[in-house]
Amino acid sequence: MSSRRECEFFLLRYVPDPVRNEFVHVGVILRESGGRVASVKFTSDWRRVRCLDPEADIGMLEGLESELRRRFEEEPSGNLMHVLEDSFSNSVQMTRGKAYLAESVEAGVTELMRLYVDPQRRERASRLSGRAAIQAKMRTGFEQAGVWDLLRKRIAASEYTRPGDPLRIDLGYRPNGVIRMFQAVSLDAGVEMAKVLAFAAPDLIAGVERVEKAALELTAVVEPLRQKSGTSSQGPEEEGLESDSERVEQYRFAVETMEEHRIRVLTTADLGRVAETARRELRV
Repeated sequence: MSSRRECEFFLLRYVPDPVRNEFVHVGVILRESGGRVASVKFTSDWRRVRCLDPEADIGMLEGLESELRRRFEEEPSGNLMHVLEDSFSNSVQMTRGKAYLAESVEAGVTELMRLYVDPQRRERASRLSGRAAIQAKMRTGFEQAGVWDLLRKRIAASEYTRPGDPLRIDLGYRPNGVIRMFQAVSLDAGVEMAKVLAFAAPDLIAGVERVEKAALELTAVVEPLRQKSGTSSQGPEEEGLESDSERVEQYRFAVETMEEHRIRVLTTADLGRVAETARRELRV
């Protein structure tokens, strides 16, 4: 049996109201004895945060992980509390360090996330649906390619359209003279998300060209088309086929509508290729 590494870990808490002191664990910092920070890992499921604070700035929290990694690379043996306080407000707090014996850095972070941050990760992952499921797969794909920390998150469309525009684009990056943006669009529940993005696309594309002096490649990431063939226990086979046919027609309508408005449409099955392209373009 391989020897375990002596480490210490810290939990990061989101505390929207320091007076009430209600919190949700959002991340883990694990470092080996000797001071070197080994790993920083944050949750990819923000539902518990939104339950505690519906007005939570998820964009800030998503950017926190990347910023902490950058700061720790600059100060590998620095005071963790100092780095945290210097970078973020009191809404994110760190617990005292606790000793931990890890078989490996990766295994230790996975176990700590399961125990303290995502205690029901597998159960929740199986329940994720719609946009949340697509977003989780997008994060996994870009993380595996090693570029997640290099991407812009929750990009405000109002930067390129006009004040008051509530749309936020999930992810984006700029290689050379083009800007690539990616938006999770669930078609399982209907075509509304697709129509909203299609409506917004012309102004967003024009705004990016005006502000950034660059072309915008806007990509919608959707679920693969799944046909539910077979009989229904509550009606004849024809009813099930008709319902399935309508769903296929709506799916195709949504894809065609987005493509007509200069939106590239890919499915979650394409994310590996997309992430690999990002890795090459960002020279990771």
